[in-house]
Amino acid sequence: MRPLEATDSPFLNANSTKFVVNGTGIPDVDFDIGDSYAGSLPIRGQEDSNLFFWFFPTSNPDPKKEIVIWLNGGPGCSSLVGLLQENGPFLWQTGTFKPVLNPWSWHTLTNMVWIEQPVGTGFSEGPVTAANEEDVAKQFMGFWMNFVETFALQGYKVYIAGESYAGMYCPYIADAFINANDTVYFDMSGVLMYDPVISNYYLQTIVPATQFVTYWSGLFPFNDTFREKMHKTDKDCGLTKFVNDHLVYPPKGNMPNSFPGEGEDGQIKADCTNALEGIMKAIMPLNPCFNIYQITTTCPLLWDVVGFPGSMEYLPDGAEIYFDRPDVKRAINAPLDGTWSACSHTPVFTHWSDDSTQATDSVLPHVIDTTKNVIIAHGALDFVLIANGTLLVLQNMTWGGKVGFQRPPTEPFYVPNSWLNQISPSTAATAGVAGTLISERGLTYVGIANSGHMVPMYAPSAAFRTLEFLLGRVDCMNCTKAFTTETYSIPQSDQPMGNGTAPRGWSTGL
Repeated sequence: MRPLEATDSPFLNANSTKFVVNGTGIPDVDFDIGDSYAGSLPIRGQEDSNLFFWFFPTSNPDPKKEIVIWLNGGPGCSSLVGLLQENGPFLWQTGTFKPVLNPWSWHTLTNMVWIEQPVGTGFSEGPVTAANEEDVAKQFMGFWMNFVETFALQGYKVYIAGESYAGMYCPYIADAFINANDTVYFDMSGVLMYDPVISNYYLQTIVPATQFVTYWSGLFPFNDTFREKMHKTDKDCGLTKFVNDHLVYPPKGNMPNSFPGEGEDGQIKADCTNALEGIMKAIMPLNPCFNIYQITTTCPLLWDVVGFPGSMEYLPDGAEIYFDRPDVKRAINAPLDGTWSACSHTPVFTHWSDDSTQATDSVLPHVIDTTKNVIIAHGALDFVLIANGTLLVLQNMTWGGKVGFQRPPTEPFYVPNSWLNQISPSTAATAGVAGTLISERGLTYVGIANSGHMVPMYAPSAAFRTLEFLLGRVDCMNCTKAFTTETYSIPQSDQPMGNGTAPRGWSTGL
């Protein structure tokens, strides 16, 4: 390992030296990833447990006193998946030959740390004691205080970003940071979530499923018999009708307490709760490699180095999971014993499931009203969590003194043209009008047209733009301002943009 001088990094000190990662010593990576620190830190007040992190100081020449925390979801899925395949300094995407430099890495904009949590996720070790998100947030704060002191981050603005089940983690942790009323350690300044779990799964995914399948009928080529059965179930349960009645702008008010398909006994009928399961059983014979995270995926199923292909677990003969390799573990100061997996095979909550109330009930509105800086972005090709389902529950949420968005998300979401698209086909990304957006009372919703569940993976330039907006680098996402990290000027569109292009969210009905 090359020797480090105190001048190499403002974060190198007596406490952090043991976490130094050799930037030229990452297995299979044939370039220097730069300065970084990785390892495990105990949770203050729960010293028999620790969380694993990988911290990348920004390469931006004008760094600010700020840091962004990235969390993957699950619950129990590793944030190292996000680092390696979404927004980290190097990428090893599904089906590609080797890791490549990621020009869209978030550390080119600000200081970044990817953290595996809760306890039991990835390399993070200890007894599982969290019953709910309040417990998760408390444990995270105990870790964060140790992290801040290790790297002398006192007084830094803190932003939290994540995807999927991190839609529960992020608001609860942000809410706990705010309630601590301590800007030395917990200066919570904004939250960014992609395709997040923020409310009832039935409302976010099952209720809008038939509407989604009908819109994308070319990707769900069902025969007439099944299609008629699917629509009959939808009509009998009142699923699409419920979406059409309540996904309106401005909202009519709060949704009724009863869910569509609910019987006189207060239980949702089995045919209604199984509507999505029926669709999945019908699509798999037609497309055996169907990926619920990105519905345009077809066979063959590509090998994934973290073992998270989306539709099924798949380990070819002779292949290894990258972060479970001993040489990789040694390179990033990870524990050598035990088996690393992309998502935990054992529960990370004491009762197997999270006992928390939904984020939309109180914590998310509180974070929005306090920070005035929350972004929810959603890929239009995601079938795990459906864009119209997310908008449906947002239209039932109260923040800033009103219920829901007062206007539909029809504004164009513009992603700048960039010279980065000329670097390599493996990291080329979208440019131009890439979706729709709406921003009201501190909450911004962005629908991204050509993305699945993992927005930084499928639309990295779009994700980069949302991060710039979160950090206040740009004051608009419906304008043609260039990326703030561009080294020279790139021509942007001078044509009228019209409405946004995300095919869902602003249009309801079949």
